[in-house]
Amino acid sequence: MPRVLSSEDVEDFRRRLCGAAEGLFAARGPEAVTMRELATALGVSPMTPYRYFKDKDAILAAVRAAAFTRFAETIEAAMARPGSAFDKSRQAAAAYVDFALTQPQAYRLMFDLSQPTEDDYPDLTAAAARARRTMTAHVEAMIEAGAMQGDAEMIGHVFWTILHGSLVLQLSGKLSPTIDPQKLRQTAFSLLERGLDLAMS
Repeated sequence: MPRVLSSEDVEDFRRRLCGAAEGLFAARGPEAVTMRELATALGVSPMTPYRYFKDKDAILAAVRAAAFTRFAETIEAAMARPGSAFDKSRQAAAAYVDFALTQPQAYRLMFDLSQPTEDDYPDLTAAAARARRTMTAHVEAMIEAGAMQGDAEMIGHVFWTILHGSLVLQLSGKLSPTIDPQKLRQTAFSLLERGLDLAMS
């Protein structure tokens, strides 16, 4: 007779399963994330993962939701530290970069993997929306402080494009060896802020 699992047992196994899925994705891409491979990685029977998730898609959705949540928490914590609106924007950018570089497999799962069924997973859509919100919150703070003018969502996405684009190039090893990634981001932000200043004057 199967052992009755407590809610803690279920959550613990789901976390382990998601961790194994993230590891397989990092090592061999999304094709490696199969129920059989996950069962092998955890040393359980091939049918065990189905007790916790409907299928592979549901597992990837849970892994991505957890990654988006960690990401949002990281940016929100940076924004909550003392400082001016400008300081908070810089802190948010630094936290973004740190997350991507220290958790590259989670970052890739968040942005490189496309799930056509994403809307079927409320936890994932909520976590992604929370993460997206951090991309405009720092700009709204600067606008409210009078340090910037314009459409917060558009400006936030421009900042986001700089961060994401430079990080994708850095993580994939596509930047020229003579280009320092941090210097590249600083230069891009400086040019953007100069352009915004000119637009405001």
